[in-house]
Amino acid sequence: MPNRIVVLGAGVSGLTTAYLLSQDPNNEITVLAKHMPGDYDIEYASPWAGANYLPVGKEGSNHHAWERDTWPALKEITEKYPEAGIHFQDAIIYNRKKDQETATGQWFAELVQPNPWYKDVVPDFRNIPQSELRPEMDNGQRFTSVCINTAVYLPWLVGQCTKNGTVFKRAVFEHIADAANAHHSGRKADVIVNCTGLSSKFLGGVRDEKLLPARGQIVVVRNDPGPMIGLSGTDDGEDEALYMMTRAVGGGTILGGSYQKHNWDALPDANLANRIMKRAIDIAPQLVKEGQGIEGLDIIRHGVGLRPLREGGPRVEKDEVAGIKVVHNYGHGGFGYQASFGCAQSAVALVEEVTGKKPRAKL
Repeated sequence: MPNRIVVLGAGVSGLTTAYLLSQDPNNEITVLAKHMPGDYDIEYASPWAGANYLPVGKEGSNHHAWERDTWPALKEITEKYPEAGIHFQDAIIYNRKKDQETATGQWFAELVQPNPWYKDVVPDFRNIPQSELRPEMDNGQRFTSVCINTAVYLPWLVGQCTKNGTVFKRAVFEHIADAANAHHSGRKADVIVNCTGLSSKFLGGVRDEKLLPARGQIVVVRNDPGPMIGLSGTDDGEDEALYMMTRAVGGGTILGGSYQKHNWDALPDANLANRIMKRAIDIAPQLVKEGQGIEGLDIIRHGVGLRPLREGGPRVEKDEVAGIKVVHNYGHGGFGYQASFGCAQSAVALVEEVTGKKPRAKL
């Protein structure tokens, strides 16, 4: 008998989990979601992400393991599937010790360590000599990362799932258990994989009060700074951030950002946008022609996304709700892409436990 599986949610976590599960022909998978790739809605975080690989998990934690285990998959896709919309990009990370106690500084704490765990994971890691740093920078490093064009990558995941027989349907549920009756076979699902992100705060049968939004605001421009750049914090506010990356296959350059906890505002803040652009030009003056300020930026759009942050970290565990077997995989904050395969592999292993059948989780 096949495993009838419902994956609830079509963000990067749901799609990656469905992708791995779909490698096993014994799995019959239905992805049910309110929002699908191509949608731009404040409830749907994945399209707004940069997205890239800048590890922030504390060494020895599950988060660390998930990010470590995701790099090989992203590297393989980048090398073998150019149509997926991922490319390698040189990354430069700067650290100022004075940022350590800010919200942004705590978010980036592991990333900006002088001797981080990921130095043995990413290619070409090297510390930047102090002589090459600005006086206000305490340390810096360079390595090869990836940047993902989410507008291409999310549909690519849908395509890979569909090729393997996965069925996609739009749906909205008041209670998670109701999803078990919406499997495309017409029969009740054996397990629901809950990848609803921030919506798990309101979904009946889950209602996770540990979830909160961490509002991110970006400006997408046509200008190209060259390398990906990140900084441990800013002088404009303890929950504002400075990062930039150029998306693959013409996706534009993302200028960020902010990390505003408990802020649900869906509308871009014009003053914050101006600060984001000024910070970007200050650290990467090559963005614009000499002598130009923010008027030299060719803006594509402004964007706001709500990172699904969860106190205590993501929830990747098995559960049972109203007699229905459930595997949760949500609450990844601002690192959904760079932990996507590690978390999905953990979720697949839990599906194996609850169904008693071993899926083949591979690319």
